This record gives sequence, structure tokens and C-alpha cells, in this order.
Amino acid sequence: MNQNTCMPADEEIYFLSEFYKVFGDATRIKILYVLLNQESCVNDIAKELNMTPSSISHQLRILKQNRLVKFRRDGKTVYYSLADHHVETILSQGLEHIEE
Repeated sequence: MNQNTCMPADEEIYFLSEFYKVFGDATRIKILYVLLNQESCVNDIAKELNMTPSSISHQLRILKQNRLVKFRRDGKTVYYSLADHHVETILSQGLEHIEE
């Protein structure tokens, strides 16, 4: 380990490992890629990924809990989008790493 790099506290290590577990599911990654292009509602995401709205809702709940997606309500419809630019960076750097 680089001498200038400090080991994070155990609690931070735990939360970081839990955060990375979210990326261990292909459906969640696909949802993030759908949201990379535009905000979408559950039904549109389900249609694009050829999945049921309930399975998309379940995965969105996990993504929301981990602050990877945010939402806004427009009448009865809820639209989801990436929480911030960090999510796009995480996806692009991960892809860049595996393509090396």
C-alpha cells in the first residue's frame, strides 16, 4: 500500500464493501445503463430490459437505498435517474478496467 494512502476505518471498509455488492447484480447494472441516457419510469425500464415491472421496482429500491438513483414524481408516475455523476464514473471506470 502506498505510504500516503491511509487505511479507512473498519466501518468505512464495511460500507464500501456493501456498496460494491450492489454492482454484483447484472440487472441493476443494466438499469443504471438505461438511466445513463435518460430518466425513465418503472414500466419503460421493464419494457427496455424485457422484465416485469415488479422485478425492476425491487432492484430500483436497492439502487435507491444505496443512493445510486434518485426519483421525482410527476402525478402518479415516478421517474428515476442516476443520483449524480459519480455513478456514471463508476460504470465507465469499471468497464474500462475489464476491457484492459
